[in-house]
Amino acid sequence: MPLQGVMNAVMRTLLRAPGVSKFLGERLLTLYVVGRTSGKVFEVPVAYTKHDGDLLVGSPFAWGKNLRTGEPIDVQLAGRRRTADVRVVSDEAGVITLYGVIAADNKNFASFNHIGFTADGSPAPDDLQRAFDGGARVFVLTPR
Repeated sequence: MPLQGVMNAVMRTLLRAPGVSKFLGERLLTLYVVGRTSGKVFEVPVAYTKHDGDLLVGSPFAWGKNLRTGEPIDVQLAGRRRTADVRVVSDEAGVITLYGVIAADNKNFASFNHIGFTADGSPAPDDLQRAFDGGARVFVLTPR
């Protein structure tokens, strides 16, 4: 199992633990992604950023292709499972802007996605562009 798979398994377990999930829930949630062809449910732990009353999740990974605007998804947030509405942002300007919001808020996300910072502390535009070019999308989640 690749390192990312091992880390995901560990994080899924921790996010299910009552006391730990509230602590980790400050930055992490679990998405319950249903495979389009298999129908199988995948538990995907992801970092999120609070923004304008929504939760932003950025990712270049293939699981994101299973999310569609207007189709709800189950999430585990701060130890509680609930439903969230999804809006997928895949246009260049939208992804670059929102990836910048996430990177500015979460330096671990920035590092994982190879996003550096300019002298004034803003996410580097070239790195944001490279993330978009690499298939990055942003998922705007609105918990119900």
